[in-house]
Amino acid sequence: MYSFDSTGLFQASERQAGASGGALAAAVTSGGGFGFLAAGYDGAQKLKNELEMARSALQLHSSAPIPIGVGYLSWQLEKANSPAIELLSLALEARVKAVWFAFGSDLGRWVEFVRNHDGKSRDGHKTLVFAQISTTEEAQQAISEWRVDVVVAQGIESGGHGHGSAPPLLALVPSIIANSPPDGPPLLAAGGLSHGAHVASLLTLGAAGAVLGTRFLLTPESLYTAAQKQALLAASDSATVRTLAFDRARGTLEWPSGVDGRALYNDTVIDDDNGVSIDEVKKKFLDGVTKGDAHRMLVWAGTGVGLMTSVKDAKAVVEELHQEIVERLTASAALVGDS
Repeated sequence: MYSFDSTGLFQASERQAGASGGALAAAVTSGGGFGFLAAGYDGAQKLKNELEMARSALQLHSSAPIPIGVGYLSWQLEKANSPAIELLSLALEARVKAVWFAFGSDLGRWVEFVRNHDGKSRDGHKTLVFAQISTTEEAQQAISEWRVDVVVAQGIESGGHGHGSAPPLLALVPSIIANSPPDGPPLLAAGGLSHGAHVASLLTLGAAGAVLGTRFLLTPESLYTAAQKQALLAASDSATVRTLAFDRARGTLEWPSGVDGRALYNDTVIDDDNGVSIDEVKKKFLDGVTKGDAHRMLVWAGTGVGLMTSVKDAKAVVEELHQEIVERLTASAALVGDS
């Protein structure tokens, strides 16, 4: 059985391409969490560079397993002659500790792909498979059919892409636990988490750990620009919205049906909602990206963004979250005393 790190904290921006690379993933792991980087839309050389960056930051020799994970959009893998398959093989050959699959119609195929690769390993290296789901039914399939190592429950609160009809975590996590075998894989909770109190509440619900994405965007190691980070710092707890406006502006509308994205609400969304022509929306969006204009650019963010007030090293963020978790769990235990 895989033993989780001492914090139960995972950093994952696999839904947020252009946000998490090797430096961030390695820093989170170094801090006592478990870091992921996004395969995203980049090519093989870019992924190789990010994996080598992580290996170097963790001071590992060239053949050592890398204690980070790589996230994949399964719908990209499912395309005919998909170049994303090369990216998956590349990560497996680099001996990463885990891979993460989300948003696809045939996730089981890629779980089998990983198992077959590991079966050819001479040293018995096992790659942990994380499957992101948003319903109890999907969780049951991930457990009984795909036989994944870790189930990640993504609630409606999550930043980046997700299912627009997903339940909130307070409903989703208990439902999955109630309908899962007691000896099933660990369940992680993801969506809108930015403080240790959030994580502590989910641990008391029965989750084995939590995944934070937006919180780690406010780190020096994040690939977000200074303008994007400033927009996050300025955001209130009501600053996000679920929308397809940015996918229309970027021309990235190949996501499965029902999937949209949570981001900071700005003029790009307003124009899209008001029926402004797509050509004009695209032009203003691209101009905004070039100029670092927070009123136009894309900034993925979960609902917990309003609690984020500073940029800190990823390791410091992990340590701070861990302390907050301990404080809240200790306070909660005091409520029941010796009973």
